[in-house]
Amino acid sequence: MKRVLITGAAGFLGSHLCDRFIAEGMHVIGMDNLITGDIKNIEHLFPLKRFEFHHHDVSKFVHVAGELDYILHFASPASPIDYLKIPIQTLKVGSLGTHNLLGLARAKNARILVASTSEVYGDPLVHPQTEDYWGNVNPIGPRGVYDEAKRFQEAITMAYHTYHQLETRIVRIFNTYGPRMRVDDGRALPAFFSQAMLDQEITVFGKGQQTRSFCYVDDLVDGIFRLLMSDYVMPVNIGNPDEISILDFAKEVVQMVGKGSIGYRPLPKDDPQQRQPNISLAKEVLDWEPKVSRAEGMAKTYEYFKKVLL
Repeated sequence: MKRVLITGAAGFLGSHLCDRFIAEGMHVIGMDNLITGDIKNIEHLFPLKRFEFHHHDVSKFVHVAGELDYILHFASPASPIDYLKIPIQTLKVGSLGTHNLLGLARAKNARILVASTSEVYGDPLVHPQTEDYWGNVNPIGPRGVYDEAKRFQEAITMAYHTYHQLETRIVRIFNTYGPRMRVDDGRALPAFFSQAMLDQEITVFGKGQQTRSFCYVDDLVDGIFRLLMSDYVMPVNIGNPDEISILDFAKEVVQMVGKGSIGYRPLPKDDPQQRQPNISLAKEVLDWEPKVSRAEGMAKTYEYFKKVLL
């Protein structure tokens, strides 16, 4: 039986990855320090013999007994509200944590996939973003703690690949949504849903003309699984290229929930104005593209938030 270590296992994406690898018949070792993760996201897996959980900070030495076939490094704060609160931990998990896990992968002769992000492109001057674009990032701005942690993560991962011939994979994740998102994580979708459902003013920054492209979590997980099992070692964008302005997205949420008004706030510093993945590479090397429409994914996510909020 294949054994896989998933860091950030109690988080939004990590928990869905645990589900997928259990479904694939593997033994899953989940690891999380629970700074931003929630044990409730994986408690349904605890009765399974093929699942184990380690409460641990990967920025410290990581030990896993026995053989390992795969490592997926998804431990990191992922929303601005989190990484602005804990900037040092965010930098450490992207640097020290990645170094520790690359070392573990080398010791175990395991293939490792690291979770990078569309934020490596910063506030892009190229649209849509392709993997060969180097980005437009402010390293000392408020978002730099996350952006540069992920850029370093990519650099050290490629160094291990070229110097140690380690089997590595890099996924650049674009905006993703679905059940198990934290209501208070500060990102647009959970914020809009919770504000509308609680009949509060929906907060739109600037004029709401900045764009995002939202990918449903099941599609993203499938893309990640395909990348892990592929032979492709360079970074790959995984996301949904269906672009929408934040204002139009807020209006969709108001229409779905049936209540809510929109209010405007000043645009945060270094907030990206456009975010849309070019997924030509994923189509070519992974035979992957998203299947779940925003209408379908939003409906599923709304049902989840109803259970959490109402």
